[in-house]
Amino acid sequence: MKINLFAASFVFTASIVISCTDHDIPTDEFPEKAQASNPVVLTEAHGVKVYNGGFGSALVQDPSDKKVFYLLTDRGPNIDGTVANSKVFAKPDFVPQIGKFRLVGEELVLEQTILLKNENGVNLNGLPNPVGQGFSGELALDAMGNTLANSSDGLDSEGMAMAPDGSFWISDEYGPHLVHFDASGKTIERINPFGTGKGGRKIPAVFALRRPNRGMEGLAITPDGKTLVGIMQFPLYNPTSAAIAGTLVTRILAYDIASGSSKQYVYLIDKANLQANSEIAAISNTSFLVLERDGEYATNANKATVIKKIYKIDISGATDISDPANGVGGKLFGGLTVEQLKDAATLQSNGITPVTKTLAADLMTDISTLYPHDKAEGLAIINSTTIAVSNDDDFGVTGAGTYMAKILPATAALDRNTIYFIKLKQPLW
Repeated sequence: MKINLFAASFVFTASIVISCTDHDIPTDEFPEKAQASNPVVLTEAHGVKVYNGGFGSALVQDPSDKKVFYLLTDRGPNIDGTVANSKVFAKPDFVPQIGKFRLVGEELVLEQTILLKNENGVNLNGLPNPVGQGFSGELALDAMGNTLANSSDGLDSEGMAMAPDGSFWISDEYGPHLVHFDASGKTIERINPFGTGKGGRKIPAVFALRRPNRGMEGLAITPDGKTLVGIMQFPLYNPTSAAIAGTLVTRILAYDIASGSSKQYVYLIDKANLQANSEIAAISNTSFLVLERDGEYATNANKATVIKKIYKIDISGATDISDPANGVGGKLFGGLTVEQLKDAATLQSNGITPVTKTLAADLMTDISTLYPHDKAEGLAIINSTTIAVSNDDDFGVTGAGTYMAKILPATAALDRNTIYFIKLKQPLW
C-alpha cells in the first residue's frame, strides 16, 4: 500500500555522481538544522500515534540540486517484544521507502516518496527473511501478538548511495543484502552471502555472521562510480557472540560493481559494545567519513560521555583481510577469526593494519545547540568544510512490549527527522 504524506508528487530525474571537488558550493544558504515538516499519522499502536516519519537512516544530497536530499527509512515502526528475540511491528505491510525532501528555509518538505519494490514491481516489506536468505533469528509479531511470516521480500534498509545513472544502492541489516534499485524504486539486483538474488552474485560468506539487527548499516559509492563501500554496524558474531566479547573489530567491504570482486578491511570502533557504526560517506576513492555512535540520548548532564562522532578514514594503507577460500568464518590468523584478535596491538602482531581514522567532527561539541537524538544515522558531505547528519526518529515511537511516544529527554519534544549542517574545524581536502 502506498503511503502519501503530501499531495504533491514530482518526477525524479537521474543525476550524476560528482567528485569531491564539486562539493565546493557556498554554505551560507544552509541553516544549522532543518526539520521534516508535518509528518502524517501512519497508524496507531496501543493507542499511540505512529508517524510516517522514519526517514533518516541514510542521507544523500542530490548532486544536481543542492537543496534536495534523499532520506531512507528502515524496515518500519517496530519495538522489542516481551518474547526473546521478538519484534512487534505496528504496520507489518509498511514498505521501506526513500523520501525526496527539499530544503525550504529551516524545513524539509517532502516532494516525492519512492516505494521500494522487488524485481516484479511488488512492494517490499520490512519483515525478517526466511532461513537461508538472511534469517536474523528475530520473531516478528503484530501489535496483537500474532506471529508474522518471514518474507523473502523483507528488507531492513539502512545504508544508501546514489549511482552515476541516478539509481540507488541500499544495504540492510538482514542478509546483509546489497540491493540495486532503479530511480523508480524497482529492484535491479539483490546481492548477499547466499546468492539468492538475480544472477546469483555474492558478497563474502563471513558477512552472514552479522549480529541480528546490526548488519551493513552504512553504504557509500566511490566518486568514480565503480566501488560500493559498506560498513558493518557491529562486530560480526565470528565465530560466536561470546568469543568476540570486548572486540573493537568491525569490517568494511569494498565491492567492485562490475566484476563482483571484493576486499575487506578492519575498522576499529572507539569502545566495545557500542551501537557502533551508523554511516559511511565517500570523500575520494580511498578516503571516507564514518559516523560512529552509541545509543544514548544526550542531555546537558551527560553530553560529555555521549558518543556521536565522525571520523575521516583512509583504506589505502590497510590490510585486505579477505579469505581467498571464502570460508564461513573468513580468513583465520593463528586459528582465530579477525574479530577474535580484538584490538590494534593484537591485529598488528598478526600482520593486520586497520584503516586509519582521525576525528573530523563531534556532534556533542561542534553544533551550537545540544544534539538531543539517540540515533544519528545519515551522513552526507556538502563541501570541504560542511557535512550533513540526519537522525532516525523511529517513526516517533519507542518501547518494549508496549508502544510509547518517543520523547527526547533534553527537549521533552517528540523525536522528528532533522538534518544538522555542521561546519568542520578542519577541511576534508
